[in-house]
Amino acid sequence: MTARTEEGQVPDLLYSEAEEDLRAAVRSLLDDRCDAPQVIARTESATPYDPRLWKALAAGIGAAGLLVPEKFGGQGAGHREAAVVVEELGRSVVPAPYLTSSVVATETLLALGTQDGPVAALLAELATGRKVAVLAVPFSAAEPDPSTVTAALDGMLGPIADAAAADVLLVPTTDGLYAVEAAAAGVAVEPLVALDLTRPLATVTLTGATGTLLADAGTSLAAVRRGLLAGAGLLASEQLGLAEWCLTETVRHTRERHQFNRPVGSFQSLKHRMAQLWLEVVSARAAARNAADTLATGSPETPLAVAVAQAYCSKVAVHAAEECVQLHGGIGMTWEHPAHLYLKRAKADSIAYGTAGRHRATVAELTELPAP
Repeated sequence: MTARTEEGQVPDLLYSEAEEDLRAAVRSLLDDRCDAPQVIARTESATPYDPRLWKALAAGIGAAGLLVPEKFGGQGAGHREAAVVVEELGRSVVPAPYLTSSVVATETLLALGTQDGPVAALLAELATGRKVAVLAVPFSAAEPDPSTVTAALDGMLGPIADAAAADVLLVPTTDGLYAVEAAAAGVAVEPLVALDLTRPLATVTLTGATGTLLADAGTSLAAVRRGLLAGAGLLASEQLGLAEWCLTETVRHTRERHQFNRPVGSFQSLKHRMAQLWLEVVSARAAARNAADTLATGSPETPLAVAVAQAYCSKVAVHAAEECVQLHGGIGMTWEHPAHLYLKRAKADSIAYGTAGRHRATVAELTELPAP
């Protein structure tokens, strides 16, 4: 349990029993249906997403509705539980629109504050996994730019993560936030060749499309900012899961790989590199858990906690993936080994929802320190 005082909130960085049970359920599902060979095969096909896996994750386990209140058909949990799911998805680099739909889009809708009408109906469908919604802003965006699309729903957006899997696009415009059906007339979704094949990107072109206005411009802008903040905060958990897999797999390989009749992991230089990486991963876990906890409790320290987590976890994920490739030697460079998927995901994540440099500047601004 988290200790709370009248003066403030004490962050709880430990995993609760319920969160560990959720982790076990998600990991069991992914080990069964989304192991490394299956992920590699899907990234080489024209259909990276597995609808059956999404149904099992979203509806079977109920992960899609963790952030959605029970009155809308969700689980009524919170960001800590969602962070556990994101962490496990990062550990397996799963091609699934969980972060973009069940976190960013869902958080944006919840921040609109509407308790009925089209927002409530859409939340209910997202909570059960019947629909996937994606916030139509570039994956690299840390701040919304509603001027890209006019109130007449004309304009081009991108690159947008998981747009190809979306049933509904949440489009910020100069007039407010619109819900636009991805299959509607006047909507063109064009896939892009992305570095990270496990999270496809696409451009969205709107030509006089028809959509449902969900909120006015002022309310929408604040809601989109909240959605992007939650996305950046839980992206740190994805980077944590990725880094932990890379470290675990590297330690396992260097124990089994022998040179000069000794495990290569027993060489002092490699021990030092893996020990340093372990320290970084432990620190990344603290930063990611703190970001998830502040989001869950609505702490006023949330923007700072998220900025710190992203500024640190992005670097750790990339370093862990690079070490994984290098310390695997020749096999780490092959297409058959999944190490390249983790390196590409880490590189792509490092610019998602704002670069580490931008988040460091945010930390400097919030703490009134000189910017780096």
